Parts: sequence; structure tokens; C-alpha cells
Amino acid sequence: MKTASKRKPKRAKAARKPVKAARPKASKGIPFVKMEGIGNDYAYIDARKTVPDSLPELARRMSDRHFGIGSDGIILIRKSSLKGVKHRMQMFNADGSESEMCGNGLRCVAKFLYDRKLEKAETFPIETGNGVLTVTITEHDRHVAKKIRVNMGQPKFLRGEIPMTGDALSKCVIEPFKVGLREFIVTALSMGNPHCVIFLDKPPADDLVLVYGPQIEKHAAFPRRTNVEFVYKQPDGTLLQRTWERGAGETLACGTGASAVCVAANLNGLAGRKVKIKLLGGELEMEWNEKDNCVYKTGPARQVYSGVWTG
Repeated sequence: MKTASKRKPKRAKAARKPVKAARPKASKGIPFVKMEGIGNDYAYIDARKTVPDSLPELARRMSDRHFGIGSDGIILIRKSSLKGVKHRMQMFNADGSESEMCGNGLRCVAKFLYDRKLEKAETFPIETGNGVLTVTITEHDRHVAKKIRVNMGQPKFLRGEIPMTGDALSKCVIEPFKVGLREFIVTALSMGNPHCVIFLDKPPADDLVLVYGPQIEKHAAFPRRTNVEFVYKQPDGTLLQRTWERGAGETLACGTGASAVCVAANLNGLAGRKVKIKLLGGELEMEWNEKDNCVYKTGPARQVYSGVWTG
């Protein structure tokens, strides 16, 4: 009699572990913060540790108002190598050209540093293309800057300093200046970057700013091009300013431009040492200090949003 073969019981199949969905890799990009000072807007990049490549091209792509972030340019916040100075500002216009300084941009740099407690003092220096300038947080709420005063430095008037063609040791103050068939009376000076200020007997209109702004910007008299300010003195004494900015076109505000206007208005007998200037994006309080010959600018700065550029 055959005995039944003993079969080994089949092992139960182990239940398959559910396959976890692969996590998408974090996209590599450049973190930035969009900020504005009375409408003068830039993309701010923390470059204290790593500096992005091809900065002029990056500025052009990020600044594009249709295919990019949309801004007047980009501003990098870097470390300074100067003794007693921790921070450095480097800026590029929307067309990729590097510029020495932007007063509204400097206020936003100060806010960036102060709000993040990268700078805890309320008064501190920042290195710029126009030298070391001092900023002061005049209004804040729980260490969030609301209003900032900037020492814009001393104006320079010699043609060689602006720069402007002609006798390098001469000045261009209340001088006739011909553009095509039209003649303007201009005052030219440098606030770390070149400015050509024109005072008008009526508020500046589009056909003046948009037609003559680019022509004066690229005029042969200014070998490094120039910013152009069209200014009208209102009945209340406030100066109404529109700016055609070198490398960016018309902007809602220009801090170095407002500084140049403050100085030029005094030289033209249209204002004292202190004046309010109304720009398309808002108002600035300006002072050309008689003691140290420096121009001081006070105004707001605001963060719009933050993001990562992957373009």
C-alpha cells in the first residue's frame, strides 16, 4: 500500500509593498525677491555666497516685462571687501548694461538686509558703484523697514566727471543744448551716474519725454549715455519729475535722478536746499545739505513677492 506523499505547504506570497511615487526633483534656479521703491522695481538676488553667471544676459531675460519677471533691472546683494563695510550693491539695467547706482534700489537693498536681520543696526554703510553710501532706517515696525533715508553722496559738476564732451574742467549749468531742431536749457551733473536736467514751463507730456528722452540719452555729448529728467515746478513748490532712465527707458521713479533734480533746482533758483519731488510712482523728500554737500533722499521701499527664476 502506497503512502500519500507529503507535500510541502505552499508559502503564502508576500504582499507587495506599494510603490511610492517618485518625488519630483526640486527645480534648480535663482531665488529672487521683487521689490519696488515708489515704482522703481528690480529683482533682488542674494549673491553673498554664489554669484550667477552671465549677469548682463540674466538682467535682460529677467527684466523682460512680457517673457520675464518684469523689472527695471536686477540688483545683486554681495559682500563688500572694504574695511568696515559688510554689504555691496551691484546693479544691471533692463538692457543688460551695468550701472553705478540707483537710489530707490539702494533703499530696497537696505530693507532686504534689515528685514532679514542680516543687518541689525538702523544706520549702516553699503558699497555701491558710486562709493560707500550710508542708509538709515527712519521708520520700522517690528524690524520691518517702512521708510529709509539714503545719503546719495556729493554731486559732481565738471564735464570730465559726468562725463560730458567739451572742456573737462568746465561745467554745464543753465546751458543751451540742441537736439535735432529743438533747443533746451539744461543742467548736467553726476550723482555717481550722469544726469541731464531740463526745467519746463508746463508739466512734461508724452510727446516730449518719449521722443526727446531717448535722443538725449544717446546724444554724442554724453559718451556713456545719460539719464534725462523733465521737470515742472507746481504752484505749491513741489517739483513734478518724469525720467527717461539710461538703459531702461521711462521709469516710474529714479532716486539719483531726484537727487540731480534737487541740486539743479537749487542752482536754477527754483527751490531751496529742501524740496519735495513728485514722480510717477510717488513722492520723495530731498535735501542738498549745506554742511557736507551731500544729497539726502527719504522714501519708502516695499517687497512685492519672492520666487525662483528658472528661465
